[in-house]
Amino acid sequence: MICMGIDAAGRTAGVALTKDDQLLYECFVNGGLSHSETLMGLVDGAFKATGLAPTDLDLYGVCAGPGSFTGLRIGLATVKGLAFVNNTPCAGVSTLEALALPQQGEGTVLCALDARRGEVYWAAFDLATHARLTPDAAQPVDALTDFVSNCKKPLFFVGDGAQLCYNKFGTQPGVLSCPPSLQAPRALGICLAALRMQADGETCPPEALRPQYLRLSQAERERAERLAAWKE
Repeated sequence: MICMGIDAAGRTAGVALTKDDQLLYECFVNGGLSHSETLMGLVDGAFKATGLAPTDLDLYGVCAGPGSFTGLRIGLATVKGLAFVNNTPCAGVSTLEALALPQQGEGTVLCALDARRGEVYWAAFDLATHARLTPDAAQPVDALTDFVSNCKKPLFFVGDGAQLCYNKFGTQPGVLSCPPSLQAPRALGICLAALRMQADGETCPPEALRPQYLRLSQAERERAERLAAWKE
């Protein structure tokens, strides 16, 4: 089973290739450029480095959300274009689950993405089993207080929203620091999540991939606020 995982959900863009349980290739870019300019270069580099082609792939995994609305659309469009020719099965994975799966140890990992406006997209997972402890959610950082206080320790945070969580909870007993280099997403996690979905029969044809935004876009929020103000 050869799987490609593609990540464009956040500040970094990444690509990984796995064969069964072996990592063949992985790279990411955090250079501040648009994913629309860098992602296909990463994909092309992965194929060239491994000698593989799209026809060799059995499965594509891609972050379907949560994350940057534009980034999610770029990632999904890229996978649809690659998979459509051969109708290769696809898995639209949770960005937060993909963050958790490469992590190892005992305790809890809380995956957090900066959702702006003082909020994070977040979910928590048991480190030993990678079992999900909470659903994906978009909430203010303060709303995590009860979970952080009562979860299995040790606990650490990963993702581009990790620093927001450390600012709030970093001094609590049992919360471990995690260097920024280990907080970044890995495209390997997307492959691992996609393979889980494949084993559970949850893959789909490329045209069925859909983003999972978890909340309204800025334009939709502003429209709702204007309508509410007009009704008042």
